[in-house]
Amino acid sequence: MKTLLIAVNAKYIHSNLAVYSLKAYAGQDNPDLEIAEYTINHLREDILADIYRRQPDVAAFSCYLWNIEYIRALIPEVRQVLPNVKIWVGGPEVSYDASAFLEAFPQVELVMNGEGEKTLTELLQVPEGKSLEEIDGITWRDQDGQIHVNQPRFLMNLDEIPFMYRDLGIFENRIIYYESSRGCPFSCSYCMSSIDKKVRFRSLDLVKKELQFFLDNKVPQVKFVDRTFNCKKAHSMGIWQYIKEHDNGVTNFHFEISADLLKEDEISLLNSLRPGLVQLEIGVQSTNPQTLETIHRSASFQKISDAVEAVHKGKNIHQHLDLIAGLPYENLESFHQSFNDVYALHPQQFQLGFLKVLKGSDMHEKAEGFGIVYRELPPYEVLKTRWVSYGEMLKLKSIEEMVEVYYNSCQFAYTISYLESLVPDAYSLYEQLAEFYDTRGYNGKSHSRLGRFQILREFALSLEGCSQEECEDRLLYDLYLRENSKSRPVWAKDPIGKSDDPKIREKISDFYRREAEEHRYLHYDEKYQARQLMHMTHLEQFHDGTWVLFDYGRRDPLTGDAITWRFAELPAGE
Repeated sequence: MKTLLIAVNAKYIHSNLAVYSLKAYAGQDNPDLEIAEYTINHLREDILADIYRRQPDVAAFSCYLWNIEYIRALIPEVRQVLPNVKIWVGGPEVSYDASAFLEAFPQVELVMNGEGEKTLTELLQVPEGKSLEEIDGITWRDQDGQIHVNQPRFLMNLDEIPFMYRDLGIFENRIIYYESSRGCPFSCSYCMSSIDKKVRFRSLDLVKKELQFFLDNKVPQVKFVDRTFNCKKAHSMGIWQYIKEHDNGVTNFHFEISADLLKEDEISLLNSLRPGLVQLEIGVQSTNPQTLETIHRSASFQKISDAVEAVHKGKNIHQHLDLIAGLPYENLESFHQSFNDVYALHPQQFQLGFLKVLKGSDMHEKAEGFGIVYRELPPYEVLKTRWVSYGEMLKLKSIEEMVEVYYNSCQFAYTISYLESLVPDAYSLYEQLAEFYDTRGYNGKSHSRLGRFQILREFALSLEGCSQEECEDRLLYDLYLRENSKSRPVWAKDPIGKSDDPKIREKISDFYRREAEEHRYLHYDEKYQARQLMHMTHLEQFHDGTWVLFDYGRRDPLTGDAITWRFAELPAGE
């Protein structure tokens, strides 16, 4: 029986860990068990055509928040072109109310509820025509159309799941996802992970062996999907110590953690890692005490703040902090404060998310009581609450966009830092910037990188107390910090390398000639001529007379920014 495990991912760089885990357990070398991965950006008719060409006996869809509407539209079409195919589904978006899904989609034979590795394996072993009543963990339809809900499946020992990565060629330019634990010890009311209270861990020795495979193959990034990676100290410390001792200088590991759980020795270990080896994602969600209590978040923001700042002192770890808009008891004023509290920690990424009311979550049960109105279709995102109107939610959406463009891009850091000094607080800066985009008609348009710099300059000069020279110097610094841009803003003077003053041109030439011989600042393994060094770097003189050398051959491992050298006077030869 040829079975096709079908994943429809949000982006090409993503992969679906679930289908690979299912195949690894049910039969890594089984030629009748195949994986088909697509994205939601594919035309539906193209996916339908590919499934048809494969001619499966079973089409099994992996269903998530980002793809469920796509799959709902695809299922009837699959039945039309393959009338004899069995259609199975699994995943969090169908497991909660499986009977209702089967009623809505008569084309579907069964839903796999919860963990699917053992369930799929047993289903593939059921003889044709035999009843499914003895298979735990499924909701199914019999030949008479009656729907049956079988016993739930006992939770697995994670060590029983074989390592699913063999041929890394199919994952080129894609994120590798890895699971070392399942379940979550916390009870956040908006999260489906809180339903699975029993946290289980893959044996540390097994994890180390598998991580070594990624290290040996110099995989660019491994993203752990563990819901709270550091909930068991011995487990997280063991992994962090191992990747430190076996660091290949290339691979980056991403972990989602609870910062308030970090102890002094854990922070000390994190501070000792190679810059760029690890990045941490930390959910703050809100700093309003009443909100946190209501959503069952017991973490103290002070503890989170202390831990984030302690990790930050190491200057070696990318930290990603999250807030959620639309939570109970969080009005615009409260969110304003939460924003400023988290922003003050200066994370490398500051994610503003919006509450998603997931079926089966505690928030779903209490949404009406909180006056939470949300979209009926996935991703079930909040529209308004008792505390935040729809108009205010749109305002927060605009602020989110400005944070993405001007903060999370890391391309405007020095300019933004200056602008923060001209407004009451960080939230006000992005609020005013969002309003500026709206009034100038910049929303909904595609802007080039230089265009974003031009808009930010316009905005900056509209602020009271803004120094044009200071603003333009910082914008130019940000521009060249990331790349040796061939184009310059229209408001910038000609680069000094094209100066009409022959003394300045000679001074620059002399600097590079000496640098090619002595390597006082530019240190490369290979020897380069002066003209080559000029093309590999950028030299800029700012309004205050300061010279800055941007070295693109060496970059900050966290930000990707060029390494810089500042000179009051351009160094000359003896």
